[in-house]
Amino acid sequence: MIPEYLLRALLGGVMVSVLLGMLSPLINMKGLAFLTHATFHSLLFGAVLGMILGLIFSNFSLVLWVALIITIFVVILIALLENRGFSSDTAIGVIASFIAGSTVLAFGVLYKVMASKPYFALSQSIVSYLTGELFLITLNDLIFLVLGGALIFFVMLAFYRDFLYVSFDAEGLETYSGNARFYLTLLYVLVGATGALIVRTVGLITLQVVAVLPGTIAMMLSNDLRKILGISLGLTLLVQVLSIVLAYLTDIPPSGIATIMLGLVYGFLVLRR
Repeated sequence: MIPEYLLRALLGGVMVSVLLGMLSPLINMKGLAFLTHATFHSLLFGAVLGMILGLIFSNFSLVLWVALIITIFVVILIALLENRGFSSDTAIGVIASFIAGSTVLAFGVLYKVMASKPYFALSQSIVSYLTGELFLITLNDLIFLVLGGALIFFVMLAFYRDFLYVSFDAEGLETYSGNARFYLTLLYVLVGATGALIVRTVGLITLQVVAVLPGTIAMMLSNDLRKILGISLGLTLLVQVLSIVLAYLTDIPPSGIATIMLGLVYGFLVLRR
C-alpha cells in the first residue's frame, strides 16, 4: 500500500508538472529566464519577511501569503518598467538589485527576532524552503496547491495564444488591437504566482532550473508549438514522478534529483549536436 505522504507528494508533483510544463515554453520563447532569477530573489525576500511576521504574530501561514504578495508586486513593477521602454534585462536587474539588498537586511532582522523568541525550529523551515519539502506537504497544503494551480492553469489556458503573440510579435499584436502590455503584465504575474505557489515543493535553489530547462529541451527537439508544449508537459511530468520515486528510495530531496535529470537530458542533447 502506498504511504499517504508519498501519495500527497505524487499528487503535488503532478500539479507542479502541469504548471511548469505549460509555463516553461513561454519563459523560453519570451526570454524570461532572467525573470525567474528575479522571482527567486523576491520569493526569498517575501519568505523571510513572512517568517518575521509569522514569529511576531505567531502565525506561520503568513510566510506563503507574504511571499506571494511580494513576488506579484515585484513582477508587476518589472512589467511596468518594461512597458515604459526599459529593456527586460535592465528592468529586472534594477529591481532585483533592490530585492537582493532587502533580503540581506531582512535576514539580519529575522535572526534578531528569532533570538528574542523561545521557538528556534524556524531555521529548519528556512532550509526546507530552499531545498523543497514535497514529502512534508500536508493535506491542506495539497488542497491549496491544487486549487491555486487550477486557477493559474485556466488563466494560462484562456490567454495562452495571446502570450505566444506577445512572445513573438508584441508590436504586431498592438497593431491588431491587442493589448500587449496587459498580456505581458499578466504573463509576468503568472510566472511570479506560479513560483510562489510551488516554491515549497520545488525549492528556491532549483526553481529556476526546473522552470527553464523543460521548455529549452522541448524547443531543441521540435519547432512545432503543439509538440513543444506536449514535450515540455510530458518531460516535466516524467522527471517529477521519477524524482519522487527515487527520492523515496534514497532519502535524497526530489528537487535535486529532478534538476540533475533535466541537466543530463539537456547535456545529452547539446553534445549530440
